[in-house]
Amino acid sequence: MEQFKTYVLMTGLTLLFIWFGGLIAGQTGMIIAFLAAIGMNFYAYFYSHEQVLKHYNAIPVDRNSAHGLYAIMDRLTKKAKLPMPQLYIIPDQVPNAFATGRDYEHAVVAVTEGLLELLTEDEVEAVIAHELSHIKHYDMLVGTITATISGAIAMLANFGMFFGGSSDDERPNPIVMMALMFIMPMAATIIQMTVSRNREFMADEGAARITGHPEWLQSALQKLDHYARGMVMHEAEPQTAHMFIINPFTGKDFSMKQLFSTHPSTEQRIERLEMLKG
Repeated sequence: MEQFKTYVLMTGLTLLFIWFGGLIAGQTGMIIAFLAAIGMNFYAYFYSHEQVLKHYNAIPVDRNSAHGLYAIMDRLTKKAKLPMPQLYIIPDQVPNAFATGRDYEHAVVAVTEGLLELLTEDEVEAVIAHELSHIKHYDMLVGTITATISGAIAMLANFGMFFGGSSDDERPNPIVMMALMFIMPMAATIIQMTVSRNREFMADEGAARITGHPEWLQSALQKLDHYARGMVMHEAEPQTAHMFIINPFTGKDFSMKQLFSTHPSTEQRIERLEMLKG
């Protein structure tokens, strides 16, 4: 069911992208947008996780090189009824973690060295359970696709400032067109943010149910949020911020910017977890 929802969202965003292309350049624009969407979705589906891992200099580990972490992952995947994901460690002292990959068989969980040093074993287990919940619900693929299409819509809006329909008959009302140049990227961003926030809540709940201890994740989130307010990961990018358990740009957020944050506030997440306690 979750995989079906993922494909529905991908299709909806792709159609939105194609429709916007038609507004900007008529039938030609729709064809170009359609071809671009196919290319972007193909790349995002098969190769985006490799690019992300390479960007963050993630190092693959196994049972021998990371015995404790591997044991936690092995135990939790059995509880979650998932195949064993690939494990990576990111050489960064800022504590954080993310999941990526296109499906269960190609899933990846990456954690920073800082996370393993800062958190207790129970807290690490809660974070891993959170990432496994993302995998179970195909969130890593959803996040990649929504970010890709949202960025493409913003790019189209910039082109639309200079190009209209291929003829006067195809060209929309200039006022409407100018309004759409601003509304469409904002709408796409809001969709991306809404999807990301909702799925963070779902992953938190999933982690609490897998471990049976919501307080473990509450404690982990408090520590991670506190650390993130003081330091930003060296290679952090806005395009991948939604992937992490804690927004890597937390320390740079302003009150208005929080409206467009990829994550709900840590306070909200802890409150939700409190409701799950027996």
